[in-house]
Amino acid sequence: MNSPTKTKQNKLIIAKEMLGNLVDRRVLTALEVCVRCGICTESCHYYQSNPKIEHTPYYRAELVRRLYRRFFDPVGRVFPQWFGAGETTEDLLSKLAETAFSSCTLCQRCTLACPFGVETAEIMRITRSVATATGNAPDILVELANAAIAKEENAELFRDIYLDQIKDLEKEVQDILGSSKARIPVGEKGARMLYVPLAGAHTIVPQAVLFNIAQESWTLGMFEASNYAVFLADGVKAKHIAERITKEAEQVKAKEIIIAECGHAYTTMRWDVPKWRGSPLPFKVRSIIEVLDEYVREGRLHLDSAQNSQPTTYHDSCNLGRKGGIFEEPRRVIRAAASDYREMTPNRLHSYCCGGGSGLVAVEEWADIRLQAGKLKAEQIRQTGAKIVVTSCDNCRHQIKELSERHDLGIEVTSVSELAVKSLA
Repeated sequence: MNSPTKTKQNKLIIAKEMLGNLVDRRVLTALEVCVRCGICTESCHYYQSNPKIEHTPYYRAELVRRLYRRFFDPVGRVFPQWFGAGETTEDLLSKLAETAFSSCTLCQRCTLACPFGVETAEIMRITRSVATATGNAPDILVELANAAIAKEENAELFRDIYLDQIKDLEKEVQDILGSSKARIPVGEKGARMLYVPLAGAHTIVPQAVLFNIAQESWTLGMFEASNYAVFLADGVKAKHIAERITKEAEQVKAKEIIIAECGHAYTTMRWDVPKWRGSPLPFKVRSIIEVLDEYVREGRLHLDSAQNSQPTTYHDSCNLGRKGGIFEEPRRVIRAAASDYREMTPNRLHSYCCGGGSGLVAVEEWADIRLQAGKLKAEQIRQTGAKIVVTSCDNCRHQIKELSERHDLGIEVTSVSELAVKSLA
């Protein structure tokens, strides 16, 4: 067993190596260009809900800046106290690890406010990489990432159980549609679309109903869309988990990968995977939201808004909206499915994060922190007078349900797909 001193030393070595590898010219420019003006402060839902300096975007960037200068700046190596008076490098690393996961959801709203366009989310990903590499990541996120990899490595052990579960869900779809011909195909070669769900019937049954009505050529994926290694900023594991999906798409010869209503899963497959591969994917990647919007516009889905008369609003997922540019597609579907649609203010590009993104909703010990950070979103919802809140991200869905309980909002939280099924003409 290593001594405490040796363990600390090893962590410092690992942290230095990670920073050296991850802080490229682009990130270093962002760190240096930040003048700590504080313009970004009011943009942060953490600060708005609990105003203290630790919740400011520039403070988070400052921790990385200090650590980087202590390791790599000639002056910082000789006079480390100049970059954090009375603070040891071990203390700074500990603060960095604490800040990495619990006080930022990487929503990127602060980047919009910054006059220099400093991407705090990119800086925070580096803090998460360092925290993960030094053994300071939340255990549950590590376990979930490892479980995803283990499922692929032991796919045959899970396949029969999975297929039995899908058969039961297929019966539900047949009951809803009143047709024994309705199907949930799995691993069917030649299907135009590979639909990648999350863990849960709510991300399979409604979508299967809509695919069957639209007479789509589709097949269901074996693996979940979620990629918890992305939350850890563990590049090696994140690539491995994503490759499960691309391999399956290649095996069934799909033309498109369709991602369930999940923010981080969509941005990972749509933007990150091609970057990791160094080339475009051989198939298109879309969110199920884009597909449903297409069905409604083409007349392949006929929705009756009169069947949903309660006041309804939509929460923009940070990943699908601000990072993915999917703003109007869900709104067109919701307006076709609900007669009393109301917008939150602000919305779209400037929408506030719900507080549960970037893996926080999975970490039970941070429940109070994230629910406090979501106070602003709860007030936005209350001001609309909505009774139904639609969101296109499962993390947002779980968070807003808990916000409703904490703040007595009395709302129903649902997905775009579920709302569409309820309004089928």
